[in-house]
Amino acid sequence: MFFRRLPLVSLLALVLTVPAVADQITFANGDRITGSVVKSDGKILVLQSEYAGTITVPWDAVVEIVSSAPLNFGLQDGQKLVGTVKGTLEGFEIMSQDAGLIRTTKESVQYIRSEAEEANFQRYVNPSLIDLWTGSLSLGYSTTQGNADTSTVNVNASAVRETLRDKMTLHFTSLYASNNTLGPSVVTANAIRGGFAYNINISPRLFAFGSTDMEFDRFQDLDLRIAPAAGFGYKLMDRSATKLDLKGGGSMNREFFATGLNRTSGEILLGEELSHALSERTTVKQMMTVYPNFTRTGSYRVNFDASTETALWKWLGWQAAISSRYLSNPVEGRKKNDLIFTTGFRISFAK
Repeated sequence: MFFRRLPLVSLLALVLTVPAVADQITFANGDRITGSVVKSDGKILVLQSEYAGTITVPWDAVVEIVSSAPLNFGLQDGQKLVGTVKGTLEGFEIMSQDAGLIRTTKESVQYIRSEAEEANFQRYVNPSLIDLWTGSLSLGYSTTQGNADTSTVNVNASAVRETLRDKMTLHFTSLYASNNTLGPSVVTANAIRGGFAYNINISPRLFAFGSTDMEFDRFQDLDLRIAPAAGFGYKLMDRSATKLDLKGGGSMNREFFATGLNRTSGEILLGEELSHALSERTTVKQMMTVYPNFTRTGSYRVNFDASTETALWKWLGWQAAISSRYLSNPVEGRKKNDLIFTTGFRISFAK
């Protein structure tokens, strides 16, 4: 009866003046922030605010938290709860959807996740093999016609699948160039490099790895090099903007040359891998691995790869990459170092 008598304009005004439901955080200094709780790991709390964006604060600085939407809680005793919370330094009251009212302490809360954050977490815990892949593909082509008749094609591709447990990496680089200036077409560059690596986490910092690299280089007379390797790595830096891994292990190097020379040798593997975000749009990646040969003392190989990518749109970027291979003991008459430089547009994908 009341709503029938209330004019339409007045009813709309009443609805619009009802305060928006939001989570509220109170800090030790008395400040308050409203928004949506995203997650907490017991060290920091991430809150999505309407006007200030994403806010990260120390968990120790929070003296009161009140949620209006259900959150996912993990307690130190192993309990997992879903519900709203009203918590202070004196105690937390979680109104669970299944277990009813649960009273606990702030120190007992191991983690807090929103529904969206929990779904994303579970995706990384139990992904399918075709899920979570990210990568890019770039294709470059250049040609000259007239007094000089040349063409160059380069391809650079990579893909990474990283979960909370392991990491898979695929990479591929190729360069082909020809020159028709003096008559018949003459190949001036023809090299292909690729490989696969798998890391499995032993602890938050330590991991074990296995990898296989393969190479072909016509002008080094290298028909095929295949080098399976294994060892351990350490995450020296593991931040959102900067990641630095150190690696050590062993490798078996099997080489087949066009001259008829075939070599098999054992190698030590010492390497590092760096990824750093210079800005929101530009990322630099670099990897170097040294392979001292313990079968042929004094011989060694060095692999160096570096790239930079600047995002132009979500799926399109501009990249430049260098791939260098140094061999201390090439076949007679060949140089020790071969370098491939590629640049062009890069198409990125994520699944």
